Amino acid sequence: MTAGSVARVVGLALWLVLTLFPLYWVVVTSFKSPGSINRWPLEYWPSEPSIDNYTELFATSSFGTFIGNSLVVALVAGATATLIALLSAYVLARFEFRGKGAVLGAFLLTQMIPAFIALGPLYAMLADLGLVDTKPGLALVYVAMCIPFSTVMLRGFFENMPDALEEAAMIDGCSRLGALFRVLVPVMAPGIVAAFIFNFVNCWNELFLSVVLMNSDANKTIPAALNGFISTFNIAWGPMSAAAVLTVLPTMVLFALASRWIVEGLTAGSVKE
Repeated sequence: MTAGSVARVVGLALWLVLTLFPLYWVVVTSFKSPGSINRWPLEYWPSEPSIDNYTELFATSSFGTFIGNSLVVALVAGATATLIALLSAYVLARFEFRGKGAVLGAFLLTQMIPAFIALGPLYAMLADLGLVDTKPGLALVYVAMCIPFSTVMLRGFFENMPDALEEAAMIDGCSRLGALFRVLVPVMAPGIVAAFIFNFVNCWNELFLSVVLMNSDANKTIPAALNGFISTFNIAWGPMSAAAVLTVLPTMVLFALASRWIVEGLTAGSVKE
């Protein structure tokens, strides 16, 4: 191996360690007994592994309810945003109309605007609708948040699809919507799955809006619940680490099971023939 190859391997190894060490430390901390978390010198592996933090997590909080809330909100918002983005991306890819460039520019512009800028009007609107501190209200906000990115992402897939596919289906008697869902959607399934997974993960991990809009324990999602472990004078490192591990696991399993679809989806729309 040349010196350059060795340097690259060493650099990648160091980057991997720096990337994985925080996750490793959270997992290790979650299995430490409460008295050994702040012990000095630090224990890089628990001398007496314990699941007390996990039992305390479910005994002293409604963490099961938080998981259920996050799952419902993320699934509903992710699926709804993906469906709406699919239709809007199809229109932007297949039709020419006045203001099309402005619409695309607006979609891209929303990705550069922090969410807290629109928090005041957003909160007032949800309050008028009676949707503050409700799962439908939070899901509605997440749908609006996910649609622009998903639309731009799926538009690339449609532009990579030849017009002849849907034209042939329409000649055989399909309507335009029939050609879309019967012909194009099965072909671009990897892209749709990739868009849904990104939407789901964004909704699952979102903190700022969930903390502001959800107040009661019955409706809180996991990120808002994790924020509750931090008080003015103390941080419950053990239960918070256990909660973080349980929070990360679903997304890791999701990415592991759908990794092939994600890779195909991200590359399928990257080149236009």
